[in-house]
Amino acid sequence: MTANAARKQPMPVIEQTALSDRDFRNFFLKAPIARLIISVGEDGMYRYADVNTMAANYFDIPREKMVGKTPAELFERAVAEQIEQSFISCIKTRRPVTFNAIPRVPGGIRVQAFILNPVFDNDGKVHFIDIMARPDVVDSVQLQRERDDAIMLLTSLFDASGLGIIVTDHHGRIVRVNDTFLADYEWMREDLLGEEFAMLIPPEDQAISKKLHAAFIERGRHGTRELQIIKRDGSVADIVVTTALLELSQKRRFMVSTIRDVTERKNMVRNLRRAKEDADSANKAKSSFLANMSHELRTPLNAIIGFSELMKNQTFGPINNPKYEEYLSDIHFSARHLLDIINDVLDMSKIEAGKVNLIESEVSVGDVLDSVTRIMADRAHAASVDLALQVDSNMPHIRADQRLLRQILINLVANAVKFSPAGRTVRVAATLEKPGNHLRIAVEDEGCGIPADMIKVVLEPFGQVNDPKYYKGQGTGLGLPLAKAMLELHDGKLTLVSDEGKGTKVYLDFPSERTLQPRKA
Repeated sequence: MTANAARKQPMPVIEQTALSDRDFRNFFLKAPIARLIISVGEDGMYRYADVNTMAANYFDIPREKMVGKTPAELFERAVAEQIEQSFISCIKTRRPVTFNAIPRVPGGIRVQAFILNPVFDNDGKVHFIDIMARPDVVDSVQLQRERDDAIMLLTSLFDASGLGIIVTDHHGRIVRVNDTFLADYEWMREDLLGEEFAMLIPPEDQAISKKLHAAFIERGRHGTRELQIIKRDGSVADIVVTTALLELSQKRRFMVSTIRDVTERKNMVRNLRRAKEDADSANKAKSSFLANMSHELRTPLNAIIGFSELMKNQTFGPINNPKYEEYLSDIHFSARHLLDIINDVLDMSKIEAGKVNLIESEVSVGDVLDSVTRIMADRAHAASVDLALQVDSNMPHIRADQRLLRQILINLVANAVKFSPAGRTVRVAATLEKPGNHLRIAVEDEGCGIPADMIKVVLEPFGQVNDPKYYKGQGTGLGLPLAKAMLELHDGKLTLVSDEGKGTKVYLDFPSERTLQPRKA
């Protein structure tokens, strides 16, 4: 056949078949998205003229029960009003509008909006409204890009965290570990991935850790606990681990554990505990030593004092040598002084150890002060110092430990006499202070006084003013601290007021709760 002959052949006729109304009906009913036709009645009512299968499924209402009904007959009032408002907007604007108030479609298709399209009759009036659900149209490339950005951001946060992070699956296998954990505990990533997390736990704690992991994966409870973890070199670190549940698709569960190293803190606590134990041990040893010293020193000292008194008093006959008599006086004085020092040290030790218990009774302050001044009279006379006592006649009694109260006053009066020049006076007075009715005992001297910057020092154990102008030796620096500590056992307060070169005043204030009315004879 020639080319010309070929050109003369008739072209094949393509038969064009028109779609029937039935075909369009099937397209409408079987459309993969929700479709609805709304009729706009002359009476202003909006009825569902037709509804396809997807729309009926979406609203969970059978087609036959929707067709011919108004929104008010099918939905709650608020929903129906919202739907009808969208119909009115479509009719007024005479162009397609979007309705965004419809919730999720059963079956998982998420609807972004419904498009309402007006359908006009020959007169140009809106006769129907064609409603079609519009699924989300998302650019897959953009979605992938956003997902990649999110993964990159989370990965950066995971790796840049200042805390170690480990992710384990429901089998307890390590699936992710960040750089901080690897750096802190010196592991390599390939050593850990795919391995059971228990390899990082000391053997004695592995069983309980596995049980806790399984329980956490099952129940998903957050938790924080302290445990130990093994480093790559075999050493052990103390950590605090905080866990959180991560659930992904298909109900895959993972445990995310953030790890904070507390080894240094735990070591510090251990060292402090050990130091406390050592201090307690040393304190016990000191107490034992002081108890032994009390026995070993007091016994010979009492013998020395007793025999020297016998010889000094020439109980078994005259010595007939003035020099020996002088030596005996020195021996007696030195032994008494040494015994006083030992007693002070032991008393302070007991108070510091909390071993002093008050033996409280009703005490007559006047009687105690009178006995103290009598005891101290010889010492004051030897120092050419006068002792003056002033106590109100109606002075109430107090609740106190009489032995400790006497010792407080002896220490204070002895100090006052010691630091008072010859010819001066030491005054002791007891008064009832108003308001409050609390008892105050004052011991005042006219001695050299204490420099203002040294007042705090002399109230501390063994604190002394090491200045020849103020310091007269032969003391331990425990007189004032002992008086202060013993007064505080009575809930009282010691106040020291001193004017350098003019004298010192010590005030003993007892709380008003200890003031008692004297017993009637």
